[in-house]
Amino acid sequence: MRVTMIQAQPERKRQDRCVPCAEKRRRQATTRPLRGLIRPTRTVCLTADAPRSGKSLFNGQFQAILRSNRRPLGECRIRWASDRVADCGVIGIVTNAGFIDSNSADGMRAALAEEFSSIYIFHLRGNQRTSGEESRREGGKIFGAGSRAPIAITILVKGSNKDQGGNIKFFDIGDYLSREEKLRKISELQTIGGIDQIDGWAQVTPNEKFDWINQRGDSFDEYLLMGSKKNAAETLFSSFSNGVVTGRDSWVYGYSRQVIIDNCCSMVAFYNQEIERLTEYVSAGNPEPENIQEFVKKDLSRISWGGGNWQASFQKRKKEDFDEGLVRNSLFRPYTKMWHYGGKRFNHSFYSMEQLYPEGASYNPAIMIKGNWRGEGQIALMVDRLVCLQPDGGAQCFPMRLYNAAAESEGVDLFSSDANGATHAVRDGITDAGLKHFQDAYSGETITKEDLFYYVYGLLHSEDYRAKYSDNLSKELPRIPRVKTAADFWAFSRAGRTLGDLHVNYETVEPYPVTIKQGDLRLADTKNPEAFYRVTKWAFGKTGKDKDKTTVIYNPNITMQDVPLEAYDYVVNGKPALEWVMERQVVKTDKASGIENDANRYANETMNNPAYPMELFQRVITVSLRTMEIVRALPKLEVM
Repeated sequence: MRVTMIQAQPERKRQDRCVPCAEKRRRQATTRPLRGLIRPTRTVCLTADAPRSGKSLFNGQFQAILRSNRRPLGECRIRWASDRVADCGVIGIVTNAGFIDSNSADGMRAALAEEFSSIYIFHLRGNQRTSGEESRREGGKIFGAGSRAPIAITILVKGSNKDQGGNIKFFDIGDYLSREEKLRKISELQTIGGIDQIDGWAQVTPNEKFDWINQRGDSFDEYLLMGSKKNAAETLFSSFSNGVVTGRDSWVYGYSRQVIIDNCCSMVAFYNQEIERLTEYVSAGNPEPENIQEFVKKDLSRISWGGGNWQASFQKRKKEDFDEGLVRNSLFRPYTKMWHYGGKRFNHSFYSMEQLYPEGASYNPAIMIKGNWRGEGQIALMVDRLVCLQPDGGAQCFPMRLYNAAAESEGVDLFSSDANGATHAVRDGITDAGLKHFQDAYSGETITKEDLFYYVYGLLHSEDYRAKYSDNLSKELPRIPRVKTAADFWAFSRAGRTLGDLHVNYETVEPYPVTIKQGDLRLADTKNPEAFYRVTKWAFGKTGKDKDKTTVIYNPNITMQDVPLEAYDYVVNGKPALEWVMERQVVKTDKASGIENDANRYANETMNNPAYPMELFQRVITVSLRTMEIVRALPKLEVM
């Protein structure tokens, strides 16, 4: 039997074959416990340089995988190794563990189950793209600071019973383990047999969707899908959009409108200078550069050449003009507003955001759904303005209204004009079919699209709904069931309306009356309020295992006490809303560009209130407590 071990270095580009000896020793020390999991008689160790060419790499099921999945997970190397062991052998691979549970890797899982007679997966966890309690549960990173991805050891076996296929066994290393504890556990178990001895393997039977773990329930498919980009037969919303992807957040997002104007003016000027340099370069008889990215100067203090649609225009010598009118207030993170410059050449993609929030559009609430939701906290947040692509999976926004240029729309009677006189045709975000689907369920009730919009928001906050369908919601967009009674429909709709108002208008709620350790601030000597309330970094009263979240150190002048712990129960986009405030209302300097982003400038220049960051924290306490009060009072989920 031939054994092939593939050691895939996570989150790194192809490794040079000429690796310094010291680096080789470091890698060997890091992965030695991983190698001990199987006892091969012959081992072929491969780095990430496994061959990529040849017809044998692209046949059968793996060719379909490469066509269907946007981000291949080492399939070429597995294909190469599978051909190498032929009909009988073992492949060992250490990879990013995302393929185990990712919705986009369903084709890969199906192909592996068909290709191999047995599959053993040792899940080492360590996903540090999570936050809060989920991050702590994931534990230490196996490869240290070099990777934030979860890691798995996968053993793929081809044997005489290959035609049967699909014998899949899974072992999870456990919660809250440090890197050292994980490596020690691997060394103790030593082999697949070691896990057998502790009866640790869980047998996996894939479902029809090729889920291996956290398998989705079929009943979820019976409900109306919120939206689809694949022209589904019937959806609740006619369109939706991911957040804006810039590729250069530090340049086009910031707390100070003036700093954004200054930085983007400078960036546009440098961009135009580089076009002039290209023109001179070619005019001097040099050939047109084949790769424009390699031609431009990489001065990160002048420009970021990251994402954006600039390359084609650059090669056509089309210069850019800075447009101050494109600097707009936007939502950067939950409960965190910043200014954003919307120049098309300096933002990678707006997706369909401009249909939700064109310049000058009237109030338009949208339900933002978290991508990669893992069962922790809320899955939805109401927004009312341009949204940045959120970290860890993005954010799909489902609006109450959609705006199109009037010339592009037919049969739409309602129009809206922006400050520049441009006219937009307005249509409802919810479809007629979606409304009828719910109206048919509650005869005699007068239900509008707005009522239904807020019903959706209320339902998405239901703890019963999120618990019952957590496996589905972690892999796909929500589907919306009809509750059994009209009374419950209206209860969810009213709650959704109240929650939506609370989450959009969070800056106007009453601040929670925390205790200030230094005494009543109204009596404090604040001759220079900007200096007195200036915040650079927040901290809890104690750190480590004894962390005291009832005490928050705002700055040397102000320590807040008696912060209610239950306020931290309101978790949105993976962490408590209060901790979003603490993380974002600070002063940070981007290392690459040297750009400083100072939350105090938003407080002083936009809000005209130096105490804004502290009061925002107090207001979000109120929002958090009220949210959880409403959520816990929602009706028990009973669906048709």
